[in-house]
Formats: sequence, structure tokens, C-alpha cells
Amino acid sequence: MRLLLVEDDPLLGDGLRVGLRQAGYAVDWVEDGQTAKFSLQSENYDLAVLDLGLPKIPGLELLKWLRAQAMTLPVLLLTARDTISDRVTGLDAGADDYLIKPFDLDELIARLRALSRRGSGLATPLLTYREISLDPAAHQVFKNDTLVELSAREFSLLHQLLLNIGRVQTRDQLETRLYGWGEEVESNSIEVHIHHLRKKLGNTLIRTLRGIGYVIDKP
Repeated sequence: MRLLLVEDDPLLGDGLRVGLRQAGYAVDWVEDGQTAKFSLQSENYDLAVLDLGLPKIPGLELLKWLRAQAMTLPVLLLTARDTISDRVTGLDAGADDYLIKPFDLDELIARLRALSRRGSGLATPLLTYREISLDPAAHQVFKNDTLVELSAREFSLLHQLLLNIGRVQTRDQLETRLYGWGEEVESNSIEVHIHHLRKKLGNTLIRTLRGIGYVIDKP
């Protein structure tokens, strides 16, 4: 999943980028509201983590603009403002969740998983397809109840395909969900990940449409 991180504190922003990438997110990190606005206009994101105290365009103003554009992107606010009125203001402006600094990275990731489930219309975090099940919370995949070891990229790719069963995903679409800005992408990286997933989960799981993309067919 691709995530926009908007945080002007360089130490916190860099730490969050590293931690979120390790959790399987493709992260684009920007440090001011104006750059964030441009990113939202030019890129497609699954989630956004937004600090309120931003230069150029304050976080609350950016959030109001985003909702005025009818963007349904799930947004989690990060802020040091801990009064009830601050939280109410942020939620009324269109935020989906709210986390007060300092916070625990595991809690942030758990809240993002919850937002992602709601955005995908899923009541349960577990994704199942025939004999395969994927648990985003535990970051585990099972085939016939046997744990299958996947790399972070393989897990993210399988997750994206399972969220879109029956819908073809192009290589460009998959790359944007697996890699953030500044991450090196080899020309055949998606093909390599698909090859590994087939070896571990079965050759018939993912179908290739040559020149178009990849799909997990509806059962």
C-alpha cells in the first residue's frame, strides 16, 4: 500500500519512513503542506499520515482542502495538541483517526491497518483465497494452515493482488504500491516477486496477462 507521510520534524519523519517501510508500506515523505498538496494532486495514495503543525500550509487547512476536493483518502492526524477541542476540530475537519505525540510506532501501524480495512470495506483483517490466507496484522501468510515465509515486498504484492481479486493490476500500479520515492526499482522487480510467489504458493495462483499485468482470478 502507498502512503503519504507529511511531517516536518526531520528525525521523526525519517524514523517513521523507515518503520513504515519495514511494515510493508511504500512511503512518500514530504515536510510541508504545499508539497503535500502537490503530491495529493499528482499521485494516488491508499493512506495519509498528516502532522498538524506544518509550514507553508497548516495541516488542518490541508485536510479541509482535501475533503473539499471530495477525496475519500483515509487520513490519520499526528499532533502534540492533546486537548479535547483540538481532537474534535481535527475529526470534524475530516480526519479518520487521531494520534497524539509521543506515540508508539506499533499503535500507529495498527491504526493504519484499521483505516485500510474500513477503506476496503473489510470487516475482518484476514484475507482468504482458496487454501491461502493472509493476515495483515501478523504479517503472515498460510497455505493449508502452513506458514509460508515471504519477503516484505512479496507480502505487499500478494496483499495488493488479494485486495483486487478479479481486477488486473498493471506493473506500474504494483510498483506504485510497493515502492516509495527514492527507492530503487529494478526493471524486472515485479516479475521476480511474482516468480517467487508462484514457487511458494503455486503456479496457478497468479495469472499473467502479457503486455497488461497480473491478476488473481475470482474463485
